[in-house]
Amino acid sequence: MTDAGQFPTVRLRRLRSSETMRRMVRETLLRPEHLIAPIFVTDGENVVESIESMHGINRVSVDGVTAIADELVAAGVPAVILFGVPAPDRKDPHGKESYASGGAVQRAIRALKAHAPDLLVITDVCMCEYTSHGHCGILDDQQYLINDETLESLRRIAVSHAQAGADVVAPSGMIDGAVGAIRVALDNAGHANVAIMAYAVKYSSAYYGPFRDAAGGAPAFSDRRTHQLDPANRGIALRESALDVAEGADFLMVKPALAYLDIVSAVSAAHPGVPLVAYNVSGEYAMVKAAAAAGWIDERAVVLESLTSMRRAGAGMIITYHAKDAARWLKD
Repeated sequence: MTDAGQFPTVRLRRLRSSETMRRMVRETLLRPEHLIAPIFVTDGENVVESIESMHGINRVSVDGVTAIADELVAAGVPAVILFGVPAPDRKDPHGKESYASGGAVQRAIRALKAHAPDLLVITDVCMCEYTSHGHCGILDDQQYLINDETLESLRRIAVSHAQAGADVVAPSGMIDGAVGAIRVALDNAGHANVAIMAYAVKYSSAYYGPFRDAAGGAPAFSDRRTHQLDPANRGIALRESALDVAEGADFLMVKPALAYLDIVSAVSAAHPGVPLVAYNVSGEYAMVKAAAAAGWIDERAVVLESLTSMRRAGAGMIITYHAKDAARWLKD
């Protein structure tokens, strides 16, 4: 007999009768240790540049990252992911600044590991912020991204980050073979203990607009649909994630999160032993901030509900610009 046929003996509202009861039977837990905070690091000194489309998020120079780390550690956030924002005059068609030992990200890694050694430092491995054309790799004469030539640059970026002390590198360009190429390069360079967090399922999404403003990485022409996934497709996400696991990925990521929770669930089910990360992207963050500023929603309640939905769908960890605030709210 179903529960519906057992009323009034079965009354499921008993399990919702008090806050204590609700906590005891709660199936999905959201804790500060599930959160990863992005940091945009740029050149210069004493730089703190607000990002208009992402209220509360700044671009900072290397000398400012340790103060951010202190706030995150105090809130209980265990990890950061670094994105480099080089000065315009440091960009070129091949994005060489991306693997410079004195680059902003490389210097930020060293500063963070010296200042907060227990903080997990993840680095974005891509070229779009560093190329003068804003694309995620090397282009041919027809302005088409050349896959295999780009792999060599990704190898160099990942090794430079590992040499600086990164714990995890995260290739984000959806370049075929990137995980395998980076794994071999790291191992050959003596960095077998550095993990790879693969942006395994990254859709060509309209939700990235504020990030491209923040990182100065918008394409100068065309778009990224030749390498990022079509939002209409689901099966390809499972193929992409399976390939990255086979190539040696230690973590898988789905990006964006809220509009793709079905994909988060599917990838989680397909790879139950592989930690899964959901990226709560800039557009999702900006919409919540704008609605909260207008007084239309309860920011705290909406943020925690949204992050919980990602955990419920199967994400073990969440990259989110709400990380510091969410961690503090969870500790209150």
